[in-house]
Formats: sequence, structure tokens, C-alpha cells
Amino acid sequence: MEELHPGSINLVVTSPPYPMIGMWDGLFGSDPKIRRALETADGKRAHELMHRSLDRVWREVDRALMPSGIACVNIGDATRTLDGEFRLYPNHVRISRFFIEAGYDMLPLVLWRKHSNKPNKFMGSGMIPPNAYVTLEHEYILIFRKGGNRQFPREDRCRRRSAYFREERNTWFSDVWSDLRGVSQRLNGSGKGRDRSAAYPFELPYRLINMYSLQGDTVLDPFAGTGTTTLAAMASGRNSVGYEIDAMLEPVIESRVIRAGEIANSIAAERLDRHSRHADNSSNAISPYISRAYGFKVKTSQETDLELPVVEEVGKTGPCKYKVTYR
Repeated sequence: MEELHPGSINLVVTSPPYPMIGMWDGLFGSDPKIRRALETADGKRAHELMHRSLDRVWREVDRALMPSGIACVNIGDATRTLDGEFRLYPNHVRISRFFIEAGYDMLPLVLWRKHSNKPNKFMGSGMIPPNAYVTLEHEYILIFRKGGNRQFPREDRCRRRSAYFREERNTWFSDVWSDLRGVSQRLNGSGKGRDRSAAYPFELPYRLINMYSLQGDTVLDPFAGTGTTTLAAMASGRNSVGYEIDAMLEPVIESRVIRAGEIANSIAAERLDRHSRHADNSSNAISPYISRAYGFKVKTSQETDLELPVVEEVGKTGPCKYKVTYR
């Protein structure tokens, strides 16, 4: 990421390969030490070596992130049996350790609850104690801040325009998200690159970007995958930079990015319609506050300048480079 100037990134939203999840063995196994640890069933050593590989990326993230910038990392723990021994590999603990030791403030995290209806989801000895295991049905969204709160002019118009609705605040800032469904990991019809991804749903980075950045800020995803964070940033009126080592995913990313306008404007319309219906059915109906951009009632004065970006055009300006024009 050498082309990124120090302090040029406002927000990081990403989900790295999960150490000790089998689908990523090929990637991490390019390191002979990691491959050897897996072959000899030394899970603890393999886990640590995989995270040392990720640490190289986190160090670059730290260099690029501005003071008071925020890093959001979606990660799941791994369970695995090696040489007959089953154990949990706590990925969220290891990543948290890196950022805390780097001087970051750890903010309250989010548990992303991913319900499973698989009949074999319970592991171990069925109904006989003590060798059964708790079902692992959640992932973590870790949130770190590089120093103190970001400072703004007293009346920052961009900050006020970037506000979210009060009812969105009540959902987004809950510490458990159970309303987001996972997405298929199959790259259906891509024809190129790996046949699986670890994509999270669009709504996940979209929420985080709106929660922790302003319109016009720059968002970084060092593990871009199929480009979900980039797409969410474009839909939110933010700049974005993404890195992906699998060049064969470029056409997958491009096919999504060129539809950013359609997706962004659909999301904006859904948010406005949802708020309008919420206002009609709540105490907002008697609120004295009116949205300047939309004319409907809002609950608080902080929402009066809220204005969602509307995409007019998405154009390609070079290899892997795109420009979004907003109305």
C-alpha cells in the first residue's frame, strides 16, 4: 500500500481471511512454515503464524490511517480438529491484541449473529456430557480508534449532512446484529478466480461507513474480495481504496462497481421510504423538526440537515479506477 500517504485514510472496513478456516489454507499455506505446522497438526503454531502474516497488513493499515481514524474488522473465530483434537482458535482475540498493542483504543464491539438451521450444527457427543461443544453462530465486528475523538468545526455542514435517522441509530448501534443474513460464498457465474469468496452482506459495511465516517471521507479495504466495501462506500458518498491479491476477481468487482448508481439510489430511496413510514407511525408525527432536504418530520434537530447522496454516473478512469458523479 505504498501509494497511500500516511494519515490519508479516515476509515478502514474489512474482513480478512480467517486463520484456521479450511478454505483459506491454500492462501496461508504459501508460507512453508505455516504449511509445515498444518501438516504436523500443530494448530497453535499455525494459528499464530497465520496472524503474523496478517500483521503485515495491519501495520500498513496503521500507517495509512489518520489520527482519530477508525478501523472496523469483521472476523470469526475458527473451530478445527487436528490429529483428533478439537479446539477453538480465537481470531478476534489475536487481532484485538495487535491493535491494542499498537496503541489503539478498543471501542465496544458488535456481535453479528448468524443463525444456522443445519441439522448437524451441534458438535460433540449429542445429549451425553461432557464432550459436546457450543454452536458457533456469530462473528465479531471489532472497532478500534487511533487516538482520541475526531475534532470538527463547531458547525460542520458535511458532518450534519452525513447524519443518520434516529431509528437507524437505535438499530445500528446495538451490540448485537441479528437482522443481517450472510451471503452465498459461491462466485456464481464468475468463470474466473477462486470459486468461493468470504463476502459479507452489503448492509454490513454500509452501516459501518455511515456510522464512522463523513461524506467525502476515504475508506480503505485491504482485503477487497468482491468489492463489497468499495460498493458501500460509493453508495454512501465516500471515496474508497481497495486491495485484492487475486487479480482474477477484477471482473467480478467491476461488474458490481458499474452498478453502484443503481444500488446507491435504491438504498437511498429505501431509507427515505422507511423513515417516512416510521415517522407516520411514531411520535415523530408531532415533532417540531423538519428535514430541510425532504420536508418530512424528523425526531431531532441533528437530523434536519441529513441528505443522502444520489449517484448520477459511474465512469471508469483507468485500470481498477472509477469516478462517481453525485447530483
